[in-house]
Amino acid sequence: MFTGIVEEVGYTAKARDGALVVRASTVLTGTQLGDSISVNGACLTVTQIDSTGFTVDVVPETLRRTNLGSLVAGSPINLERSLTFGGRVGGHLVQGHVDGVATLETSQPEGDALMARFAIPQELSRYVAEKGFIAVEGVSLTVIKAAADWFTVTLVPFTRQHTNLGTKEPGEQFNIEVDILAKYTERLIATRS
Repeated sequence: MFTGIVEEVGYTAKARDGALVVRASTVLTGTQLGDSISVNGACLTVTQIDSTGFTVDVVPETLRRTNLGSLVAGSPINLERSLTFGGRVGGHLVQGHVDGVATLETSQPEGDALMARFAIPQELSRYVAEKGFIAVEGVSLTVIKAAADWFTVTLVPFTRQHTNLGTKEPGEQFNIEVDILAKYTERLIATRS
């Protein structure tokens, strides 16, 4: 489990068949082999670690559901270590199980913030509700508006400065995770029918 509060923006050192080598510093503290780290919102297992970063395996299912296959050397990536019991939860409870990708359509200034509109696959849009939560690239955000095939979120200056969301342009794809409670509720209702 994660909070969706990014601890550090790391960088892709190498993206090779089945593995991703990440350059990082903050998330290395206390991290051991086998630990989970959220990489752009995808929960991945640390398979190697050294003083400059770590390596994670990237399996075909992860590549099918995420944008990790498009990373190249130097790509900025959002990183967060998994929660520890007894710690503060500053965002939402995020699993790191990416449901799919959304495409940034527009990003408009709104005061000091940016209002970002994302196109989302219709099969996932039913889990997105106004004032609900969504994780975008592993960043916990509150949904401002939701429709059949899009949603909007506000990107405050702190989020843009401390995540990779501030470097993205319209047309780029983002990993998204919808609220797990909405998915379970739907399944429970469907099994009663």
